[in-house]
Amino acid sequence: MINIPLPAWYKSPMTQIVLVGITCFATVGMFSAIQNLGAGGTQDVALSDTSNGVLYGLFAVTGLVSGGINNVLGPKITLCLGSLGYALYIGALWCFQTQGTRWFLIFAGALLGISAALLWSAQGSIMMSYPLEKDKGKAFGVFWGIFQLGSFVGSVIALAINIRSGKLSAVSTGTYLVVLIIMFIGTASTMLTLPPHKVVRQDGTLVKLQAASTPRQEIRNLISVVKDRRMIALIPMFFASMYFYPYQGAVNTFYFDGPTRALNAALQGAGAIVGALIVGFLVLDNSYFKRRTRGFLGLAFVTITTVTVWSCGLAWQVTFTRHTVSPKLHYTDKSYHAKGALYFFYYFGDASNQALAYWIMGAISNDPFTLARYAGFFKALQSAGAAGAYGMDAVAPPFLNELLASWIMLLVSFPLAGWVIHGIKETTYTEEQTLYMDDVKAENAEEGTGKEEDTHSETKEAVEVSN
Repeated sequence: MINIPLPAWYKSPMTQIVLVGITCFATVGMFSAIQNLGAGGTQDVALSDTSNGVLYGLFAVTGLVSGGINNVLGPKITLCLGSLGYALYIGALWCFQTQGTRWFLIFAGALLGISAALLWSAQGSIMMSYPLEKDKGKAFGVFWGIFQLGSFVGSVIALAINIRSGKLSAVSTGTYLVVLIIMFIGTASTMLTLPPHKVVRQDGTLVKLQAASTPRQEIRNLISVVKDRRMIALIPMFFASMYFYPYQGAVNTFYFDGPTRALNAALQGAGAIVGALIVGFLVLDNSYFKRRTRGFLGLAFVTITTVTVWSCGLAWQVTFTRHTVSPKLHYTDKSYHAKGALYFFYYFGDASNQALAYWIMGAISNDPFTLARYAGFFKALQSAGAAGAYGMDAVAPPFLNELLASWIMLLVSFPLAGWVIHGIKETTYTEEQTLYMDDVKAENAEEGTGKEEDTHSETKEAVEVSN
């Protein structure tokens, strides 16, 4: 078998992160986009809450073990399996739209919860372990920007449809077909990602990789993650990071007409892209400061953003309740501008908060196996929060209660995150025995093997990680 050498740019961490971003653009991003096209075709808030509750509930359970599954199967296979549930869910929406099969949508939500946990554990491991320590904020910004571009594009399409029709119309068969084709392309794109041992960083270092892992080892390591004081301190941050999604979506549906909801969704996507790029490039990876200082600057940025944005949200929320009867607001109304800006900054803050969470985990370790477990734990807690929030929203509590619960949990999480940041070291490379590509090549040359693929195989087999 002839091994074709891979170009250096293809083996770079940022190329791999862009590829994972494209996968999530075509799967998760399109999933978010179709949800904005006529509420996913359901027009049934109770069914949507039930399906999402089941989805995030199983997401939470699977997230606890998804990091271990990634470590046993590898990121490529895990990404591929994780991407399949999104296409199934869109097919279930299509089926409900045409046949009214409610049970299939809930069943698809359950399977999506399982597969999504796999996808996000693999994604988190790649995004946090492949880049250099100084580039982990940038890696998040690039990935999140590409991923959220899917939601943004879909929302712009929804806005165009609504401007033409004047209402939030049903999703057409053609739209579902196009989205499903894009999703299957996204699934195919997972085959382009490289395993950790084939990635070479800009400074010539390799991603350290454990020789092998077994289910028994992963169970032991999962227990270690759950008992880690740093992970325990981050539980409130993880749990609160998506708790507010149902509240913001419910207010969007309650207060605005169809075209304006589509515009708000586009503003959310734009806010997420801008927030991720700013906090990733300008704050968390600011080369003028040491790593711990950058962490505290990121925490200050997120705290100030959260206090400011949610204070504005509270000022608006006290002016109406679920029982307020008034015409739906249209984006041409003068009073809309501030509310549209609020939706932009809600997701600007969300991206900043998630960037900080990922950055903290990436600052604790560079090991892809460890970070896969961290990512799975993060998504498990995050999904548990979302499942609880969807369950709460399903019984229609006062909007003010949902806002205060979401905001208070965010504020409580920040001091605990600060405690974890305080313990961050300037680098963990010295503890994790950094391996250089040139050193491995030289060692292989002495043994009479100079082939690059042999180098990668030797790296994969010989390098051990201390967990």
